[in-house]
Amino acid sequence: MTMNFRKLIFATSFFFLLGLSHLAAQEMMATVSGTVLDERGDPLPFSNVVLLETGSEDLVTAAISDDTGHFTLQTNVEKEVILSISTLGFAPYKSKPFLLKAGLKKDFAEIQLTAELSALDEVTVNAARPNVLIQADKTIVNVAGTVMAEGNTVLDVVGRSPGVFVDADGNISLNGRTGVIVLIDERQTYMSATDLANFLRAMPADNILSIEVINNPPAKYDAEGAAGVINLVLKKNNVNGTNGNVQIGSQYNGMHTPSAGATLNVKKNRWTSNASLNYNEWGRFIDLNILRRFQLENGLSVFDQTARLKLLRSNLFFSGGTDYRINDQHSVGINLQVSGQKGTEDGNSLTNISNPENTDRNFLNALNDSDSDNFRVFGNLHYIGKLDTLGTRITADLDYTQMDASSLSMLNNSYWVNENTGAGTSDRIRTGNEMVYTIYTAKADFTRPLGEGKELEAGLKGSWVNSDNQLDIFKSVEEGEFTRDPNSNHFIYKEQVLAAYTSYKAPISEKLNFQAGLRAEYAEIEGNSVTSSQVNTQEYLNLFPSMYLQHQVNDNYQIVYNINRRITRPHYRQLNPYVFYIDPLTTEEGNPQLRPQYANNFEMNHIIKSAYQVSLSFSQTENAFGQIMVQDDETRKTSIQMQNLDRTQNLSLRAILPVEFADWYSSSNMLQFNGNTFQSQLGDELLDERQFSFMARTQHNINLPKGFKVELIGIYRSPFRDGQLKINAMSWMDAGVTKTFLDDKISLTVNGTDIFRTMRFKGNIDFHRINTDVQQYNSMQSVRFTLRWKFAQGEQFKVSQRSGSTEERNRLE
Repeated sequence: MTMNFRKLIFATSFFFLLGLSHLAAQEMMATVSGTVLDERGDPLPFSNVVLLETGSEDLVTAAISDDTGHFTLQTNVEKEVILSISTLGFAPYKSKPFLLKAGLKKDFAEIQLTAELSALDEVTVNAARPNVLIQADKTIVNVAGTVMAEGNTVLDVVGRSPGVFVDADGNISLNGRTGVIVLIDERQTYMSATDLANFLRAMPADNILSIEVINNPPAKYDAEGAAGVINLVLKKNNVNGTNGNVQIGSQYNGMHTPSAGATLNVKKNRWTSNASLNYNEWGRFIDLNILRRFQLENGLSVFDQTARLKLLRSNLFFSGGTDYRINDQHSVGINLQVSGQKGTEDGNSLTNISNPENTDRNFLNALNDSDSDNFRVFGNLHYIGKLDTLGTRITADLDYTQMDASSLSMLNNSYWVNENTGAGTSDRIRTGNEMVYTIYTAKADFTRPLGEGKELEAGLKGSWVNSDNQLDIFKSVEEGEFTRDPNSNHFIYKEQVLAAYTSYKAPISEKLNFQAGLRAEYAEIEGNSVTSSQVNTQEYLNLFPSMYLQHQVNDNYQIVYNINRRITRPHYRQLNPYVFYIDPLTTEEGNPQLRPQYANNFEMNHIIKSAYQVSLSFSQTENAFGQIMVQDDETRKTSIQMQNLDRTQNLSLRAILPVEFADWYSSSNMLQFNGNTFQSQLGDELLDERQFSFMARTQHNINLPKGFKVELIGIYRSPFRDGQLKINAMSWMDAGVTKTFLDDKISLTVNGTDIFRTMRFKGNIDFHRINTDVQQYNSMQSVRFTLRWKFAQGEQFKVSQRSGSTEERNRLE
């Protein structure tokens, strides 16, 4: 495998040099630029800007305006074209025809768009296109107005993005790799994988404008997230006057779970405000079977465990914000998010145990009853200043996050031999877990355009984290008094990260552009187990270089090269030396010795017509995180712990192919191949595993007469490996249909997930003395109904969008 990796790196270098060879015969390119504004003169970021051939209106090239409304288009095509600009809430703009020719530099200066009346009714997508835009540095999935956005959660639509996989437990991977950071409006969430999944399940997908998948982020982003970044762009209020929507819904997957929500947007003169309040319930049955084999000195002992769990969570989520435009150069604002969750978990597990020394059967019945509460508040103050007419900007953000999470569980265990249930024994384990954490962050970013496509960026950031976790475990035998278990633990975690970065981008020639950046991060970490008087500290300074090279081979074809280095730090809870009882035979343990993982990433991305993509990437991760199972043959108990693997490698080839069958029917298709290696010394044994896998995804968008829209999504994932665990193939299909009424003011949506009940998890660990089979189904098959009403009133409309501050919050476990 190592030799194959070397061959592929050689091939990558060859194609890189081949791409550069085009420069010898390059043509002078035409450049078209301008700035998109509303009627007040405010910039309109994220506007779609395209050049269309006159007459046929075939696409020549396209771009999206930046956060100042500016755009630049380059092409070496010589033909007559028109410039077309569109954005939500405004009438489309089309220029008069003009001729593209070599060396042309056409500046449209300021282009003002006129708001249209239908803007108040929010977005209604009539095109059947899959709404995936491939840019040089990221892939943008437009969510607003799609059928899958209606009634679904944010976690649902994230899992349908190119290269993204969300497993049944809500863990997110990108291009076959874990260690993904999820941002909301470029701010971290600082949550564990479990807390993040629950948070995204509480947030309606209708709050999302688009999803940005960034495989290799530049220096301005935190270095956190070895596998890349997924940025969720929230909808922003655009329109003078008042508009919003109200929706209700229900889902059934064996249990009924209702949902309801309302959104209100108000804009008047210099003030822009928005607020949304949503309530939903999320429920799931989990059917689990675990078969463990223990090879003892006198023979084989088998534990056959069957369990059924019922999970139910109620979520209340509020999001709001206000921006005030002081003048044309300066604006300030505040954002607030508040969420609360209450959950219950009831489980019944029966384990049938065979013994090699006799024919007796031992039985263990475990009943688990758990309640949890989670409250989270996030506040942000931000400032944007435009320092000159060239686009020089400074932004500043102050963020505060607090989360209180608590749970109380009771595990009642009964033991008996053969059928003698009345002659058995019993015990109880009561676990209380209380965690409070606060996060303060401050950052400032400076952007300075230098003319002729050159730009300098620099910034500073600091984050301060304090976490206090109290784990109390008590045990009782035969209904006796509870006594404190020595695995109880009080853990205090403190983290300080100070960062600075600089980045410079410029054209090398008419066809070649580059961007290079360097980010420095100093981290100071202290984990204090008060109970055991154990203090662990880490202190390190790391440099994270990044480089981006874009080769515009011709108007319809570009090659983009990305190289960077990134880090994933352990979640706070993983560093806590706790022991948590899943059942009497299985424990989960923290690891205070867990070290950060570092990834060196390379990607070569071929982009054709801003729609088709073939991407080759390679990543090598040192100290990679891996969930390791350890088995004690003497006690026949199993523990699970996150540990550092010495090294993992990932080689990925991804292709995205959109197909438009007709104006009313189109599809987006993705095929991805992954080659993974896992190498590490685990105790006395060497883990050295290689795995080839692939994933296929197809999405079909169909517009039918009388206001019907249909979306179909099918996904197949071949067998793959995650450290010790080998996972079987799985596939599933989702579908949705929307019908609109009363000029699109009312919509009814029906969504079905895992229609054929095929999203089943099956896996096996066969390593050293561990031989365990796992099967699990999480009642993914479901149907969801959503009824939505959109309302609007107010003035004729003008849009004032702003790009929020940048980045916070994504680790906590």
